[in-house]
Amino acid sequence: MVNKLVNRECSIAKRVNIVSVKIVKESSILYKERRVKSPQDGYILIKGFLEDKDREHFIMVALNTKNEPVSINVCHIGSLNSSIVHPREIMKVAILSNAASILVAHNHPSGSVTPSIEDIQVTERLKQAGELMGIELLDHLIIGDNSYLSLKEKGYI
Repeated sequence: MVNKLVNRECSIAKRVNIVSVKIVKESSILYKERRVKSPQDGYILIKGFLEDKDREHFIMVALNTKNEPVSINVCHIGSLNSSIVHPREIMKVAILSNAASILVAHNHPSGSVTPSIEDIQVTERLKQAGELMGIELLDHLIIGDNSYLSLKEKGYI
């Protein structure tokens, strides 16, 4: 009888993993401006990650309280003309980087920097998620052929 009771309790129990989470540094770059003070500064920092890509890449830059970049993460690589981005993927890395604020950017392989409705919608969702979590969305840049557009300067943030 005792053996049946032990077996029954074991079959009901759920094994729960004990985990830890950390960021793994893949490499680093030098950023001579040191701080992001304008959309132009953000563009200088991230253009090398996004120019000349044949598909959309969406990246997030985590910044500390002095607007110094602490990490850059390629959050998503999409198709020729779209990239599906969810705020949780952006905020996960921002939290692990101890970000006070974030700058996001993506490229348009067509070369045009005109924002799509989806670009505007994801910006609004990231802004709302950031407000909830205490991580400010500084800007969303769209990178094209040797040019960029700041959604903050256009009034979307």
